[in-house]
Amino acid sequence: MTIFLDGNSLTLQDVAAIAESSEHRVELSTDAKNAIRRSRAIVEQWVESNEPVYGVTTGFGEFANVRISHEDLEQLQENLILSHSVGAGAWLPRPFVRAMLVLRINALAKGYSGIRLQTLETLVAMLNADIIPAVPEQGSVGSSGDLVQLSHIALAAIGKGRILMANGLVKPSLEVLQAHGITPIRLQAKEGLAMINGTQMMCAFGALSLHKALRLAEIADIAGALTTEALRGTDTAFDERLHKVRGFSGQLQSAKNLRELMHGSQIRESHRDAAVDNRVQDAYSLRCMPQVHGASRDAIGYVLSVIEKEINAATDNPLIFPDEENPGHGFHLEGGNFHGQPLALALDFLAIACAELANISERRIERLVNGALSGLPRFLAPKGGLNSGLMIAQYTAASIVSENKVLCHPASVDSIPTSANQEDHNSMGSIAAQKGWRVVQNLERVLAIELLCAAQGVDFLKPLRSSERLEAVRTAIRNVVPFMDIDRVVYDDVEAVRHLVESGVIESAVGGGR
Repeated sequence: MTIFLDGNSLTLQDVAAIAESSEHRVELSTDAKNAIRRSRAIVEQWVESNEPVYGVTTGFGEFANVRISHEDLEQLQENLILSHSVGAGAWLPRPFVRAMLVLRINALAKGYSGIRLQTLETLVAMLNADIIPAVPEQGSVGSSGDLVQLSHIALAAIGKGRILMANGLVKPSLEVLQAHGITPIRLQAKEGLAMINGTQMMCAFGALSLHKALRLAEIADIAGALTTEALRGTDTAFDERLHKVRGFSGQLQSAKNLRELMHGSQIRESHRDAAVDNRVQDAYSLRCMPQVHGASRDAIGYVLSVIEKEINAATDNPLIFPDEENPGHGFHLEGGNFHGQPLALALDFLAIACAELANISERRIERLVNGALSGLPRFLAPKGGLNSGLMIAQYTAASIVSENKVLCHPASVDSIPTSANQEDHNSMGSIAAQKGWRVVQNLERVLAIELLCAAQGVDFLKPLRSSERLEAVRTAIRNVVPFMDIDRVVYDDVEAVRHLVESGVIESAVGGGR
């Protein structure tokens, strides 16, 4: 499949697809090529006239007041890449760098950065050939964009960096480029700056985290509904009339999902009569699912609105605009579109929203394994004492949600000055992005544990059956994890269910997210 990039129409789904599979190719649209050529022609006019333009005929950062001679302009751009390739830590996983590449190509395709078409087409060729630069995870402060990580991508493109191969090995980029018939880029005026001024690392993490979080919000409702069944909870708290009088869209959606998931359940019908079940209302972790899940849904929706803007944004500096009244000419505006504050705040919010889905899930897990609360065998073990059942599964969930609480300290409240105080406020959006990804992964693991425990709980209620949809979920789980009658290695069970979540099997079981 080929995705055409024009700087305006890239979607979250496109980014995720390209990140996850090298079968997706990209190509610059005709409009993008024209915009790139127009912008480049303006830069070349400035170079010819020796006009003072930041990063084109001047130095960078604190050196913005240093004029660069015409004969040194190419060396200026290469020196920028060499000096800014100062990352630390482990290599970023290849999917994130693939996402970074497509996001940077798309930003440059808007035609406001003054890069040559030839240079951008080299980046396109690298992505299509699955030549993925080795990029260290640490070094960005989230303003002037993700300078360090994008510099390592540029370093690979000029033949002086490294490539992270699919097998995990690292090779010199010159060797890999030549093997694929790709000529390394020889940077000209403005091009080094154009390649590294942007938010593409934090945006890549944000986009892939968000893509997963949107799906996990659905899984949270499914897991919660299955737990409600195992605990013989009521669906009264999910009545639409109750949620309409508050009016939050996420709350209304979660309540609707929970009603539909439990519709037609024999288990629910078995305890509807007050003479059979004299409980008036359930604990908050069941009763308040629409309110808690819904608030996280609304927060995730806000993050979606931010990411959708950023993946099609021009984040370079300076930006180049054609002069509509004087065709063939243009002007430059120095500003700060590279500043990561919009992403930093949103991605901190994403982490908090996902951590709360994990928090309430862990509380439901506790109710499932606690015989005093559930009415089920203690720790869901048929022969408790000799067997510990799912006792320690709750420990693991508790550990994970506690880790999330540490990770949810907002990175965006921090700042530290750089470049001799010229860059005196930084967003730390890169840190928000990376820890946000870990929180989303942690949520997936906690929900897998809840699904595992809930399926075990529902099995104890046989011959009563849950709803058709939830029985399909239980069957999907039982296809990979048998009922636990005696102790076994629970790690394997958790991973098997987590894979069902990750691969979309759980959503498919209930009808693809309804």
